[in-house]
Amino acid sequence: MSQGPGIRPSIDALPHSLIDEIARYGRGRDGMIPLWFGEGDVPTPDFVMDAANQAMREGHVFYTWQRGLPELRDALAAYHRRTYGMPVDADRITVTGSGMTAISLSIQSLIDPGDEVVIVSPVWPNVFASIEIMGGVVRQVPLTLGNAGWTLDLDRLFDACGSRTKMIFINSPCNPTGWTMGTDDMRRVMKFARERGLWVMSDEVYSRMVYDGSRAPSFLDVSEPEDRLLVINSFSKNWAMTGWRLGWVVSPSSFGPVYEKMVQFNNSGVPGFVQKAGIAALEQGDGFLADMVERCRTGRDIVCGVLESLPRVKVQRPDAAFYAFFSVEGETDSLTLAKRIVDEAQVGLAPGAAFGEGGEGYLRLCFASSPARLKVAMERMAPVLS
Repeated sequence: MSQGPGIRPSIDALPHSLIDEIARYGRGRDGMIPLWFGEGDVPTPDFVMDAANQAMREGHVFYTWQRGLPELRDALAAYHRRTYGMPVDADRITVTGSGMTAISLSIQSLIDPGDEVVIVSPVWPNVFASIEIMGGVVRQVPLTLGNAGWTLDLDRLFDACGSRTKMIFINSPCNPTGWTMGTDDMRRVMKFARERGLWVMSDEVYSRMVYDGSRAPSFLDVSEPEDRLLVINSFSKNWAMTGWRLGWVVSPSSFGPVYEKMVQFNNSGVPGFVQKAGIAALEQGDGFLADMVERCRTGRDIVCGVLESLPRVKVQRPDAAFYAFFSVEGETDSLTLAKRIVDEAQVGLAPGAAFGEGGEGYLRLCFASSPARLKVAMERMAPVLS
């Protein structure tokens, strides 16, 4: 049904988010445990909030640098040096009003009507809409789940790239599956992209949320500074800053002026006091991040321990990110099952159908919450899933 006169057909045809639909279905119910969104129940740490408060008092409430405060970009460059062991010049970094904004600005800058973007799925669904809004065409290449966990057939990925393909989009570690691409496969993707003149957009928001090692492999490990590579990141997950809407993108330095224009024409930049909070997160947040990873490891063990004990449930314990993505034998309509869990267990999960091809029949549970909260949630859900 049309939303109103004069709406662009491509916008009118966009489906509503199924994650939002289940949240609207369950919100406001007494005793509801919401595990549908990609965030936990830990508030932003005090040292981040204190930095923002001080910055507001000091007057950082006016328009500011379009690509981000120079001191934040320098802090991000230092973060990359110590985290990735490689130089990433501040000139390659643009600060954005969330990781999603970085994706949207990139799509706006590169995708014309009819251009195709090949995407590894299941994946966070907002990227689909950002492409379709620009008249682009999404081509999905689903992961497969087998004895080796979630895997990607690179030949299938490359075969999906046709004459209209402009970009390959990869989210690793992946929301919702936890799948992580290895360095050798990243190297093959970059080689293919160079040969074909394609852009690679790598969403690496969960790169620090790993349970073996300090970080996941990054496309920055296998690229040159002027490669057609855009690496998306965010403050949301590492430092419990989902509501702050602060992200960044690493690009070729030649792309910087493009982002500068696009930021100006979209939101005129990120508030200065929010950026000051980001500096505090980068410079003081290593201990908090380590605690978050351990909290999520405990949450993973609680959730997957119960799911693995249920005969009808199939789940792959993830090595990264903070989601359990699981299927239930005999259940093929994930939205209906998610609503049933809301009704019968008062627990909110995201339906797998929201995440594109390969997602239907699954549910996503965010385990970035307290052990006590997760134990109650699993006790309530077990009878419904048994």
